[in-house]
Amino acid sequence: MASVEVIDTQIQGLSGDATMRTPPHNMEAEQALLGAILEDNRVLEEFSDFLRAEHFYVPVHQRLYDAVFKLIDRGQNADALTVKAYFETDEDLKDVGGGEYIGDLSNAVISIINSKNYALIIYDHHIRRELMSVGRDMVNEASEHNIDGSAEDCLQMAEKRLFDLAETGGASGGFVTMKDAVGVSIQHAEKAFKSDGRVTGVTTGLADMDKRLGGLQDSDLLILAARPGMGKTALAVNIAHNAATAYVESGGEEGARVGVISLEMAADQLASRLLCDLAEMPFDRLRRGDFTSEEFRGLAEAAGKLAQLPLYIDDTPAQSITAVRTRARRMKRKHGLELLIVDYLQLLRGTGSKQSENRVNEVSEITRGLKAIAKELQIPVIALSQLSRNVESREDKRPQLSDLRESGSIEQDADVVMFIYRQDYYTAKEEPVKRSDENDSKYAERYEMWKTALADCSNMAEVIISKQRHGPTGVIKLHFEGQFTRFTDLDAHHDERL
Repeated sequence: MASVEVIDTQIQGLSGDATMRTPPHNMEAEQALLGAILEDNRVLEEFSDFLRAEHFYVPVHQRLYDAVFKLIDRGQNADALTVKAYFETDEDLKDVGGGEYIGDLSNAVISIINSKNYALIIYDHHIRRELMSVGRDMVNEASEHNIDGSAEDCLQMAEKRLFDLAETGGASGGFVTMKDAVGVSIQHAEKAFKSDGRVTGVTTGLADMDKRLGGLQDSDLLILAARPGMGKTALAVNIAHNAATAYVESGGEEGARVGVISLEMAADQLASRLLCDLAEMPFDRLRRGDFTSEEFRGLAEAAGKLAQLPLYIDDTPAQSITAVRTRARRMKRKHGLELLIVDYLQLLRGTGSKQSENRVNEVSEITRGLKAIAKELQIPVIALSQLSRNVESREDKRPQLSDLRESGSIEQDADVVMFIYRQDYYTAKEEPVKRSDENDSKYAERYEMWKTALADCSNMAEVIISKQRHGPTGVIKLHFEGQFTRFTDLDAHHDERL
């Protein structure tokens, strides 16, 4: 093409000093793609979902693609003649032959069959240039000693830019044929049919919960919410332990390798909870060291079993959603990851952008990020969440969707929303106090009624499924042993009160 030498000169100008490395690009692919579009506008359909004008390296090619894209999008024909009219006074085109350059692009087309391949090449070079830009900025920021910024800030900014680059979308994706979609659906149905418990996802180790949810499903974001003291961390840790144990016992056929992002509790505190569960020792006794030599041997045995589980805990405080995604990817690559638990959502940070300065917007960004992790890694993500104090002001203290803090985004992005409710927690606080105008007999009667009510609800917990995108809602009743911080199936304790 007659104008190649002039374009080459422009490219050297783009890269600054001629001695510097020229950023990755393929001018021939850009020219061939533009020529193919001008020859047959229909080829744009093959790559218009991912290729943008800014992905081209040569500025004049960016403007040409943008003009062609807009013309076709408006239903007009974009050929050398119609496009040329918009660029008659373009200064960059004057340097390469004016309007004749557009005609040369169209006339030089040999075949339009490889159009999508050209688009993929252009997009690939764009990503490489962006990565080089991130690298240069990282070097510059790391070299500057700013009293208001730390190395951790530089790292978080680099992670954010890489995250944003990954989020821009790629050349993959698009429509899936019904044949492929049905094939995957049949595979899931076959797995459920062969499973005695009809569990197609990751088991929770709780029969009624598995039955209601079908296990924890890949790509799902599950919110587990409760007021403080209800045991949401305990339930999440129980599920993590049960899933990891099932993975070991089944040789990897069932269960999951589990990652726990603990923003509230240290890793050793979570391990202590599991030790108490396995060794059946009250947590407060473990902390005080109030146990016998024989009980200590039981703890050591339980610790040995826990050490064999594929259960990983990251207790780094105040993490951003970008950092969580990076660490989840890293764990999946190094150890494998089939279930991620985040404790808890309100302690996560956004990216620090202007959009996340408002807390509601920041929580929206966080929940979207958690859902993106679930979809990208094809794993279930359980995020724990606090509830607002509105619960305490009602007579019936069972949580509702409206009790979620910043409930709009959490409820919208979640596939499943579950609440923990324990009546004994509230009943225990209602212990009667003798009134001044009350005789002993009346007080004793009230006290006995309270004791009976407390006994009726003691060690019982409800998991209320208020939203399930692909299944029924309802209430699951569990047995809760507070001294061991353990949730188990209620029927396993032969409770005859139901």
